[in-house]
Amino acid sequence: MNASTDPIADMLTRIRNASAVRKHNINLPYSKVKFAIAKILSDNGFITKAKVKDAEDGLGKILVLDLFPTNSNPHITEIQRISKPGRRSYTSVANIPTNRRGRGIYIISTSKGMMTGSEAKKAGIGGELICKVL
Repeated sequence: MNASTDPIADMLTRIRNASAVRKHNINLPYSKVKFAIAKILSDNGFITKAKVKDAEDGLGKILVLDLFPTNSNPHITEIQRISKPGRRSYTSVANIPTNRRGRGIYIISTSKGMMTGSEAKKAGIGGELICKVL
């Protein structure tokens, strides 16, 4: 296992690379934050399914992402980390960005948990901009 200083950026890079080579599923080390991001991607149709399973050695859990069905193309064309450990990026509800006429989503970490930018606007709360997905 590699020790990444930014596990969210590692997750996004693995998704980006797997989509580029048309790999249908990937395994990641599990965390609640990564699962919350994967659930948002799944709910918005960017990936097919996110599930958690026990590791084969019995230690810990693995997050399994099914990126797209076998007979179709990847749904993610771009995925980019915004807030980084060295430079956090926060936004108020009035400044939550939208992109490409609503085609993509921003994932925001709020006091009520992870949600999309549009959900955060409806809830009237800002937070940390985690990533942009197209």
